[in-house]
Amino acid sequence: MRDFVEHALELLLKHDMTGFAGLWAEDGVLEFPFAGPGYPKRVEGRDAIREYLRDYPNLLDIREITAKTVHETTEPGVVVAEFTAAGVVVATQRPYELSYIAVITVEDGAIRTYRDYWSPQAAAEILGGVDALTAAFSD
Repeated sequence: MRDFVEHALELLLKHDMTGFAGLWAEDGVLEFPFAGPGYPKRVEGRDAIREYLRDYPNLLDIREITAKTVHETTEPGVVVAEFTAAGVVVATQRPYELSYIAVITVEDGAIRTYRDYWSPQAAAEILGGVDALTAAFSD
């Protein structure tokens, strides 16, 4: 599972959103338990996830993972990944750094569920406000 997480983070660093979305099972799910109003709480299916992630590199230019810890669990196929991504907000060229915790369930080599625990408040501050955050992920 550690290798799986390493590969996923490498794809993010390469800005390969097609490859990253390709890690999901055809009916896999991407969830955002802390999503605020106007932000999707759930994206279902590999194709929908690919579409959702398509423009991410035009929003945030991830340049490095500054911290990373992968926790194996007693549940087969479940891992908890803590990581911090750093880079540049494309629209403003301002630096950003944001921490994430992801609970990832993998079956048959593909993601079934990816629960992304991130701070909408921190993301809004980085992107220039709640309206900018909402617009970035709802277009």
